[in-house]
Amino acid sequence: MKNCIFCKILTGEIPSEKIYEDQKTYVFLDASPIAIGHMLVIPKKHYETMDEMDPKTANAVIKTTQKIGRTILKFNKGYNVNQNNKPTAGQVVPHVHYHLIPRNNNDDLKFSWKNIKFDKKYFQETKTKIQKFLK
Repeated sequence: MKNCIFCKILTGEIPSEKIYEDQKTYVFLDASPIAIGHMLVIPKKHYETMDEMDPKTANAVIKTTQKIGRTILKFNKGYNVNQNNKPTAGQVVPHVHYHLIPRNNNDDLKFSWKNIKFDKKYFQETKTKIQKFLK
């Protein structure tokens, strides 16, 4: 896609710190990291959201994410994988990307959300609504 920052990284128009590359995926250091070693895994083909990816590309992205995750564990205690779809969910660049964020004890990173209490009716109605659209 012409104006996509990540597509420009893939063509070399914008420089990046490449970590890994294969036929379908590209991994590079995040330009605005929240931890040392914060990386992004992207498909080489442009897709805005993960649900748009064809199965082969989605599989390749997950396999690369696993490979990088195993590597992160060689020198960190853990890692987070974060993936946002659409601006409402926090997606800033409209190109599928998975954040891999190395984690260590006392790293001061906080990921949290507020849990909401719902009654049994909510669960039944929500389940029915979602299942209706799965058909």
